[in-house]
Amino acid sequence: MSYIIDSQLLSQVTDAEKRITKKDGPVSQGPTARVQSHVHKELTAEIIREVTEAEKALTGSVGPNQGGPTSVLQRVLTTGSLGTKPNSNGNATANSSNPSEDHSGTLDSATLSKITAAEKKITGEDHAVKDGPTAKAQSHAKEPITSQVLHDITEGEKNITGGERVKGGPTSTAQSELGKSRS
Repeated sequence: MSYIIDSQLLSQVTDAEKRITKKDGPVSQGPTARVQSHVHKELTAEIIREVTEAEKALTGSVGPNQGGPTSVLQRVLTTGSLGTKPNSNGNATANSSNPSEDHSGTLDSATLSKITAAEKKITGEDHAVKDGPTAKAQSHAKEPITSQVLHDITEGEKNITGGERVKGGPTSTAQSELGKSRS
């Protein structure tokens, strides 16, 4: 799945930026400006990293804000569509998984969603954690699940657990999806 950056996405990023800054419009060199420079191009993890850096510079925080421009782009990258706008507390509403889903053996949006859900169970947070398994998996979005991908997800899992893998955790979820693709 891919998404070409368009005016609708730009509008959602601008709205998210305005929620953070409490200003009437986007700021120079901010997240919206970064996305504007990529209009009509495919949304990639590299573009999201640029926007994350702009968002961190804007807010002074160490990571992206929940419901902010980065989360808007991550949602679009993992789902391949604009889907739903964030609700009043900044969380996007999620669709339930399709019972006849295709197990492709790649880090598609369905697999990334399952990894995120497993991460949330461990952390108790309502969003993915910086350098956690979801972040590691997103850096391999749309790629086949390989031993290197599993290793990276495991490293992210260890970052949130203090060094241990968890039964039923993000790595297990990715391994399960890989196994289902082979059966």
